[in-house]
Amino acid sequence: MTFDEIKYPVKQEITIFESTFKASMKTNISMLDLITRYIVKRKGKQMRPLFVFLSAGLHGKTNDHTQRAAALIELLHTATLVHDDVVDDSNLRRGFFSINALWKNKAAVLVGDFLLSKGMLMALENKEYNLLEIVSYATKQMSEGELLQIEKARRLNITEDVYFDVIKMKTASLIASCCAAGAASVNATEEQVVRMRTFGEYVGIAFQIRDDLFDFDTSNKSGKPVGGDIKEKKMTLPLIYALKTMGSVERKKTILAIKYNSTNKTTINNIISLVNNSGGIEYAEKRMNEYLDKALSLLDIYEESPYKEALVALVKYSINRKK
Repeated sequence: MTFDEIKYPVKQEITIFESTFKASMKTNISMLDLITRYIVKRKGKQMRPLFVFLSAGLHGKTNDHTQRAAALIELLHTATLVHDDVVDDSNLRRGFFSINALWKNKAAVLVGDFLLSKGMLMALENKEYNLLEIVSYATKQMSEGELLQIEKARRLNITEDVYFDVIKMKTASLIASCCAAGAASVNATEEQVVRMRTFGEYVGIAFQIRDDLFDFDTSNKSGKPVGGDIKEKKMTLPLIYALKTMGSVERKKTILAIKYNSTNKTTINNIISLVNNSGGIEYAEKRMNEYLDKALSLLDIYEESPYKEALVALVKYSINRKK
């Protein structure tokens, strides 16, 4: 199923969302308006709003609450991307200059804050307290996940359990909130909302493992630079597995190379080779597919429908993507 075919059951909702989201960022401050228009023009595939609409359609008829849920999620997501580029000192986002590259860090941080506040105000003005709770919980988890990763990166002592804790909070929490918010927006039962949150969490974990694998694939066309995670001293699943298979001397030598020489091209290439030769790629793919299967099994209780078919296809699309 192509991406356009995946979107088809909620094509009308997506069209409305695009204008709603654009309007939600409108401001009278000319500089800020210029920056938000730049952001809107360079939005990606908007997979997160798709998760919201398809999860809603699975449980009932989409409505204004669903539109606000999608806008709230996307405002949060956009704010975190702007802040992430500042934290990572990144000058590019999907091949375009980042906000901090064009308008400097101070403006970028304030723009991120503005987007977060717009989302919260939208929810409060429309008394969307349930949606606000779902998204606020995701924001808290994302912040904690990022800080946990920073804390562990200093000592490079991330175990597999800690790795999963990090990605569950940092990445999976947002996909989980998309699916939970979508279901909640059409008055799904608490049990259904929890099921969709868990579904989204499993999808988010699999999604992050796929993203980590791109770091070791020299043929990848994802736009993500090969070895970028190594350069930033991020301990991802393929690398954690490779370190676990090494003897103590080789492990210590590899950790020291990452700690003190991670930007060196030879070091990066050596570590990529070590990971590829250790079975780390195959192990990470195995864990990714486990979470993918767990996610899809949660949809088994639903009757066949265009929404279910598209949601399954969207999950597979996000995991099997090459870019």
